[in-house]
Amino acid sequence: MAGREGGCPGMAEVVEFRVPAGSHQTLLVWGLEPQPGLERSLFSAFSKFGPLYSVRAHRNAAVAGPGYYAIIKFYSAGDARRAQRTCNGQRLFQESPLKVCVCTKQKGFQQQVLALNSNKCQELANHYLGFNGWSSRIITLQNVSGFDGENEELGETLQKRSVKYLCAVEVTLPHHRVRTKGVALGEADIENSGDLLEFVTASRRAQKVAVGKALSCAFQKILLVVLENGKVAVEYNPTQEELTDSLTEEELKGLVQVSELSVEQFDLEEEVLSDVSFDDELPSREVPSN
Repeated sequence: MAGREGGCPGMAEVVEFRVPAGSHQTLLVWGLEPQPGLERSLFSAFSKFGPLYSVRAHRNAAVAGPGYYAIIKFYSAGDARRAQRTCNGQRLFQESPLKVCVCTKQKGFQQQVLALNSNKCQELANHYLGFNGWSSRIITLQNVSGFDGENEELGETLQKRSVKYLCAVEVTLPHHRVRTKGVALGEADIENSGDLLEFVTASRRAQKVAVGKALSCAFQKILLVVLENGKVAVEYNPTQEELTDSLTEEELKGLVQVSELSVEQFDLEEEVLSDVSFDDELPSREVPSN
């Protein structure tokens, strides 16, 4: 089996629910001509080789002349290699041929490994496991702000400047007999303490952030082992010493209700907010897998 660095051709590769940080997963594309929708064209061309984490096009420096270059990040090093071999020297969507190379590893530079946000976790799970290959549900979603907006007087409640929710989510992969849990805290500021609508909006925002981060936390314990024949195996790999997966549902609810401090260690510093739309409806207690 290949290691975390992507492995060798012809061997299995481990894909994690984390932001790709390795140079072996990153392609540099240059010789791009200015055109509308350049990033969409790049995404369409390179996503044929596997799921993409990101596509970013940048204008060339003045000394390099007109045009653009792009950085494309794959989750799989194998997909990146195939894309490089196939696309290098090809015109694809423009008149002149593109130049594509795998980025050179920078020695002595250790990039921080971040958890994927919940939206991208779902995209990755759908690609490798199928839409019916996994499911998730909210075990509990508790207000841990020290107050309950439904049970206290409005004047007292709105003196609070932020609202916090703690969420526990379970992810199940039935075909692989894997079940994991994630716990996370979501917090949102109340911008106008005199406005009830602001309080309601902040509460919904905190709930959505908590649900998304808890879902991401659960996925961190799952490793996708992509085999040479295209099949996918799954390994359970806790990212840290924790008790959440061994607790029963009632025990976990009790833990959440007792104190947010007892599960703060499971909160993730991640880019969840970038992909959360607060205008959407709050997810139901059953988080959809598609």
